[in-house]
Amino acid sequence: MSAMPAETEVTHIKVGADATARNIAMRIFRAELPANRPALVWLGGYRSDMTGTKALEVERHAHAVGTDCVRFDYSGHGASGGDFTQGTISRWLEESLAVVDHAVAGRMILIGSSMGAWVALRLIEELRARGQGKRVAGLVLIAPAPDFTAELVEPNLTEAERTSLAEKGYFEEPSDYSPEPNVFTRALIEDGRKNRVLKGPVETGCPVHILQGMRDPDVPYTHALKLMEHMPADDVVMTLIRDGDHRLSREEDIVKLKQAVSAMLAKA
Repeated sequence: MSAMPAETEVTHIKVGADATARNIAMRIFRAELPANRPALVWLGGYRSDMTGTKALEVERHAHAVGTDCVRFDYSGHGASGGDFTQGTISRWLEESLAVVDHAVAGRMILIGSSMGAWVALRLIEELRARGQGKRVAGLVLIAPAPDFTAELVEPNLTEAERTSLAEKGYFEEPSDYSPEPNVFTRALIEDGRKNRVLKGPVETGCPVHILQGMRDPDVPYTHALKLMEHMPADDVVMTLIRDGDHRLSREEDIVKLKQAVSAMLAKA
């Protein structure tokens, strides 16, 4: 097998029209020999981009096993255009749908990290509504944060943050992962309510593997357990990593991620 390419070329698609149009940056890796295996599709987290450790390792794994891999940046993230403060789950979902429609001809395994897990679950809902649910062969969710705005942000707002949301339309909080603060907008929170997935049974129609750290300071592992409880009809496996944090980017975490992806490929 040939060596890993230095970096997959960046290509762009335009999503939306007129004032809402934005350029979405993608890196699409194609296996040398067309495989009947599903493509791996990386869905990143809030303020993450497609050059993070886990995203790169997913593409490396696709290269090793001989299947396609699609990474991309939501608008306002990484190499994509658009303003981050305009971002909502609906907007990032629209971009995710456009990318998979453009880049994936056959079946795919969605790999969603943190907020990307929420986008993945909504993506499946949208595909199933189109009668295309069978396009998704499996789901790997890392520290999944579905409904995080309603479940994790809103209940914990301080009085100052509520005031800032009402008066400015956003609030900021320090980030553990960046010198820039996290910005949460009123639009993101209001749109989050419309995109909730934990309001009833979650049906994906495919196998699901959840990887969750028990020392995650951002998304408590009880949130992953709650998601699992909402999936009574699905084949769900959960790996709880006792000393794992939110990122799950250590070497031993990456091994578990690749094992989960390989298991999905074997089932497909």
